[in-house]
Amino acid sequence: MASAVGVDDYALTRVPDSARYSWWSVAVQRFGQVSALSQFLLGATIGFGMSFGNAVLAFTLGSVILEFITILVGVIGVREGLTTSMIARWTGFGRGGSALIGLAIGISLIGWFGIQSAVSAQGLASLVGGLPEWGWALVFGLVVTAVVVRGFHSMAWTAYLMVPAFLVLVGWSVISELTRHDLGALVSSAPPGPPLSLLQGTTLVAGGFIVGAVITPDMTRFNRTTGDVVKQTLVGVTLGEYVIGLAGVLLAHAVGTAQITTIVTSSVGWIGLLIVIAGTMKINDWNLYSSGLGVVNFIGTVTGKRAHRGLVTAVIGVVGSLLAAAGILSKFTDFLTVLGVAFPPIAGIMVAEYFVVKQWRGALAQARARGAVPEEAPVWVPATIVVWIAAALFGEFVGWGLPSINSLVVAFVLYVAAGKLGLVRGVGKSRTADAEPVPAA
Repeated sequence: MASAVGVDDYALTRVPDSARYSWWSVAVQRFGQVSALSQFLLGATIGFGMSFGNAVLAFTLGSVILEFITILVGVIGVREGLTTSMIARWTGFGRGGSALIGLAIGISLIGWFGIQSAVSAQGLASLVGGLPEWGWALVFGLVVTAVVVRGFHSMAWTAYLMVPAFLVLVGWSVISELTRHDLGALVSSAPPGPPLSLLQGTTLVAGGFIVGAVITPDMTRFNRTTGDVVKQTLVGVTLGEYVIGLAGVLLAHAVGTAQITTIVTSSVGWIGLLIVIAGTMKINDWNLYSSGLGVVNFIGTVTGKRAHRGLVTAVIGVVGSLLAAAGILSKFTDFLTVLGVAFPPIAGIMVAEYFVVKQWRGALAQARARGAVPEEAPVWVPATIVVWIAAALFGEFVGWGLPSINSLVVAFVLYVAAGKLGLVRGVGKSRTADAEPVPAA
């Protein structure tokens, strides 16, 4: 039954070399994640409170932070060919910690899946009609679910269609609005709203995609080389942040409001409808995809049984669509924000373990040589849990700097210190159910 519902997509095993893709194929999907309507809203928010020059600087600083984190975590993904939550078993968290990460990823991203579906439903209801918002939320969510159930290959083809369509249509909409204004005057104009500091602007840019950066291995495990990860990150993140974000900045200066998504989506009629569909589908499919991978790892860890990714994704997609239609997910915003603060330390700990402490690096290397995963994983690593909680609290309650980056850096430093002091030790051992080599695709 499960095998008939999509593909498993190596949810608990390494992606073999024969199933990997060119850097450009993965880069298009990375760019699709960043070039969404939410990126316009981010740009407009920054442009409403900052001059164009300061906005450029904020996007530059935020992008550099994101690219640095994305590349480091992405390199782990391409080398090991494993999902984020699976890698976590041998990068400081152990089997129990990786289950917590899988559950956090699942809850957080299904939340965002529902929110994006609701945003699309609002646009579809106003531009097309025929169905109430809850009806469009259900339709849109189920369409995205159908794409994601079929796996990475289906999502790649969706990206080939949706990303260029989004760029062309949005470009037309933006240019048609900006040609009514003097571009030089917009660049030199004062921000129309309450001022934002450079620190606040950089925080918005870096924080807006930090969860996407943390779950990068879910995507880069399909890359072929570390060079591919670097190229796709530089192209995808840089273009996504600058092209879409700075267009939002200029629009905010042009119309004097941060609510420019209505202009982008409604000023050109049916084109606006296509923009809504293209702009949300390419971020929402990855929300659902990574959510499914996280839940598969959680189920496998807790029950000891292997759940099929396609079936799990289908169930999550239906549930997320129903919740979006019911309007329940709007109540989860604060909870999702808290989860966002808790994600950056995960990347800090993984990078610290893999590149500096290396407590389980040898086990990963030996297993990789035979195309498998290590036969055993620690059940818990108490020092990691302490570091994770301490770093998240630091990011939440310390009022200076960039909260997401603060928590990431603190996690990195504390974990390295714990490693040097010999405190990073596993408690208990758990046999990995999927330790055998995966057959070539």
